[in-house]
Amino acid sequence: MNSSPPVPPPRSSYRHGDLRRALLDAGIELARQGGPEAVVLREATRRAGVVPNAAYRHFASRLDLLREVRAAALAAVALAMEKELATVPADGPAAEVARAGLCAVGAGYMRFAREETGLFRTAFFAEPEILEALGAGPAASGPGGLNPFELLCAALDRMVAAGVLPAARRPGAEFLAWSAVHGLALLTIDGPLRGLPAAQLDALGLRLLDMVEKGL
Repeated sequence: MNSSPPVPPPRSSYRHGDLRRALLDAGIELARQGGPEAVVLREATRRAGVVPNAAYRHFASRLDLLREVRAAALAAVALAMEKELATVPADGPAAEVARAGLCAVGAGYMRFAREETGLFRTAFFAEPEILEALGAGPAASGPGGLNPFELLCAALDRMVAAGVLPAARRPGAEFLAWSAVHGLALLTIDGPLRGLPAAQLDALGLRLLDMVEKGL
């Protein structure tokens, strides 16, 4: 059953607030419901309640809107990771805090993939032609100013500072950790692990993160 809010009828002009923000919010909701393929400028204008021509003052094309939506999706991933990180007590032994921090950023990442699958796919989709057209895009960081990759790097740096991860093994560790966590995330949303109970997926995620830490 579709529980999405009713779509307002189109109007000949926009009379209440920031149209650019309204279009972006509509694009984000489209991504949430259907991933990057669902982000269509004409549909965003319909949801914002304006005629299509009004949108082109703010977004010249679908790619312009998708670039902004993708940045918002990445920022949402970062926020989820930051929220998980904020649950880690900061007053324990440095080694335990560092380990818990690495686990938190990974757990937040994987939980976001399951709970906000459309936005997760939008944040990390990999169609070469579209990615080239999108370019770097706007800032995609969370409230703390770091994007998801930077949050992972910071967690690994804290592992080195706490003496948990040897400095000689730090170079490239972010790519290994990210590959493992992202792979499990994809298996849970698109692969054979899809549909498993959340508690079982959480347990698998924790075991993977423990394996990652021990293997770095």
